[in-house]
Amino acid sequence: MTAPITPTGTLVRVFTQRFSCTRRGARLARQLALVELHSWGIPESTALSADAGLLVAELAANAVVHGRVPGRDFELRMTLLEGVLRLEVSDARGDRRPAVRPHTYQAESGYGLRIVDALAADWGVMDRLVGKTVWAELS
Repeated sequence: MTAPITPTGTLVRVFTQRFSCTRRGARLARQLALVELHSWGIPESTALSADAGLLVAELAANAVVHGRVPGRDFELRMTLLEGVLRLEVSDARGDRRPAVRPHTYQAESGYGLRIVDALAADWGVMDRLVGKTVWAELS
């Protein structure tokens, strides 16, 4: 989906899709994000596409593992505007806020937000009427 041209003459690209709050839904979110980026002129072989795919995978996995409410989906929204790609993943659990965990020797999990923090130019959390949205931006 493409929004109109802004007053500054910039073309805005927007993609929004809901997915089942399952591992399969998280995997599909990453795959569709890469397909959509390719249709926007960002091929899968670029660093931006690879970073975006990894961020979507981590944010979607966190939504499935930590933000799951039975019967509720999670939502992926991607916006490309003036050289900034913003990725947003919304889930139904507003009471569970993401935080970067301290490093634990030989931990098998807990690295997702460290990856987001390392790759994204900026990231954060916004409250919603139901749940929360975790967003990350790539330049």
